[in-house]
Amino acid sequence: MMRVTLPADLRNRILREAADAHPRECCGLLEGLRDADGFRITALHAARNLAAAADRFEIDPRDHFAAHKCARANGAAVIGCYHSHPVGACEPSATDRAGAEEENFLWLIAGESGLNAFAYADGGFARLEWA
Repeated sequence: MMRVTLPADLRNRILREAADAHPRECCGLLEGLRDADGFRITALHAARNLAAAADRFEIDPRDHFAAHKCARANGAAVIGCYHSHPVGACEPSATDRAGAEEENFLWLIAGESGLNAFAYADGGFARLEWA
């Protein structure tokens, strides 16, 4: 099973962003490295949420571009995204499933019960373990 390495300070930052954004969803991109064993997150890139609805997220394209540029400069890549479900489970929603399209892309979802990790592949989400 693929694993996710997320330093405690970055985990805490996602949870703080989720709390600060409540009742809206927070969102951002994950910088790091991906290999056959899983994902190693090295930096977060918080993004502005352009979604009109409070229970949706839409990453500002300017923030998306800036994250890719920064990751390349660091010798890494954008390997995933994170967002929150302010009043729901930290599981992919129907909206998440409908919007996911990039293969082997990491999704971190913060919810009322914490933070979970998923990889999108073959048209679905697989739950990942923390390293």
